[in-house]
Amino acid sequence: MPHKKRLNRALSDRRTRFGLLNAAPVVVYLLVLFVYPIFSTLLLSLKGERGGFTLHWYADAFRGANLEILFTTLRISAETSLLSLVIGFVLAAAVSRLKPLLAGLVMVVVVVPHFISALVRTYGWIILLGEHGVINNALTGLHVPGAPFDLLYNELGVVIGTTSVMLPYTVLLLYAVMKGIDRRLMAAAASMGAGRLTIFRRVYVPLVAPGLVNAGVLCFILCLGYYLTPALMGGAKQTMVASLINEQVMKQDQWNGAAALGIILLLFTFAGLLLLRVLKSAGEAYRNRGTAS
Repeated sequence: MPHKKRLNRALSDRRTRFGLLNAAPVVVYLLVLFVYPIFSTLLLSLKGERGGFTLHWYADAFRGANLEILFTTLRISAETSLLSLVIGFVLAAAVSRLKPLLAGLVMVVVVVPHFISALVRTYGWIILLGEHGVINNALTGLHVPGAPFDLLYNELGVVIGTTSVMLPYTVLLLYAVMKGIDRRLMAAAASMGAGRLTIFRRVYVPLVAPGLVNAGVLCFILCLGYYLTPALMGGAKQTMVASLINEQVMKQDQWNGAAALGIILLLFTFAGLLLLRVLKSAGEAYRNRGTAS
């Protein structure tokens, strides 16, 4: 009863009613464009060919070639995230030390290609990495042993292409974190006799750790559902879940199986967000311990 009285008193308040009225369009928007499509996809993934409830499509997704495609998707996403973090960390660290005007110009160079059509960028990589592309021609002209190399239609080509797509996100996130670091902390550590490696490991890395976690998980989640670059730059062994969904819908007219794969990708995304929360808490604890010592 006390809870009911408090609820009635809150609803009778004018500001509460006004807030609920303002929130109604947002709630309707979320229900129509997010909750309803996800719920419909979930129901479709649980519907059997003859109607009724079934887990057949999920069982089918976790066996045979489909399971191998799931592992390939996870592996390529992890490789892309790791490579993006390594390159993005070095680039963001270098840019964060530049003067504001020069740093702004470098960030424009990093971000502007992201506004070009992904299809155009992918074909650009195909031209660069092809057997007779610019890179292989240059390596052949330099008489590099083994040139020309197979840089396309394999996992290496897919990782290169997806990394180029995810790299701007990584650089932007890490640059924002690195730019906000108080350089006096490193100077104070150096004045107390700490070497560069010790400062980097015990001061700089703990401060950058939240940005590394955010950037890594973001790249991983985005790469899970990426379609265009793997489809054009990979081979049969680099088929990812997004390509499998497209094949089941467009060629096999198998919407139930595609819906199950979509829900699995959604669960992977939720798992990535949960991992982000856990790693962020661990990173903050490590950072506090590192700065305290």
